[in-house]
Amino acid sequence: MQRASGENYSVVKNLVAKNHLHTICTSGNCPNIGECWNSGTATFMILGDICTRACKFCATITGRPLTPDPEEPARLAETIRLLNLKHCVITSVDRDDLTDGGAAHWASTVTKIKEINPAITLECLIPDFDGKTEFIQKIIDASPEVISHNLETVKRLTPLIRTKARYEKSLGVLRYIAAQGKTAKSGIMLGLGETEDEVIETIGDIYETGCKILTIGQYLQPAFGYMEVVEYVTPEKFGQYRLLALNKGFRFVESSPLVRSSFHAEKHVKA
Repeated sequence: MQRASGENYSVVKNLVAKNHLHTICTSGNCPNIGECWNSGTATFMILGDICTRACKFCATITGRPLTPDPEEPARLAETIRLLNLKHCVITSVDRDDLTDGGAAHWASTVTKIKEINPAITLECLIPDFDGKTEFIQKIIDASPEVISHNLETVKRLTPLIRTKARYEKSLGVLRYIAAQGKTAKSGIMLGLGETEDEVIETIGDIYETGCKILTIGQYLQPAFGYMEVVEYVTPEKFGQYRLLALNKGFRFVESSPLVRSSFHAEKHVKA
């Protein structure tokens, strides 16, 4: 894990602050922030930094979000231009307070980024939008290269660590994305108390949706009061799961303790 400092790190940090933007890198306490920011990349988080859900694995603030900022898409697009990014990941908090879950803002953001940065490729890491396909379709219609939605954990543990989200609903989101001909991606965390059989079952469930890309990483407790780590899975076991998923038919699999959903995301466009 690279130290969170350096010239490029400072450039990204200063531009994010200057343009009043948010990143999941900081809100989610990502362990790869030094490596990514020093390489001039970041995962931007739109629709504010306050989430309407209170998942027990996530460090993002829970509360009543502010009204979406109509100028955010343009500021983000310009920041990406100034950073000269070739690939970018966009995610968001859950906005259950909004009628469309923020889908229209999502679509406006992707459209503006592509308008200002015509050569860029984009991955959108989306919420479940409560499973409503008409809202997911708005993001699909904006034409990002990859659309991802994380399953996070195995079926048995989903009610314990995810609020409102449901295992089958998330599989349905992935299935819909893939059925529209888009590259679908998902990710899970290990170390929450899942069994090997449950991990294998989950990998199979994700693959059956038509998903092409999978990330598997170690859960780390972001702060006191969140779900505790049950097990630190060995790098060897992560490697075994990677081979299993590749043999299943996934095009790309990132699987190691420090992997997060946007890790090496620029490679996944090739799927």
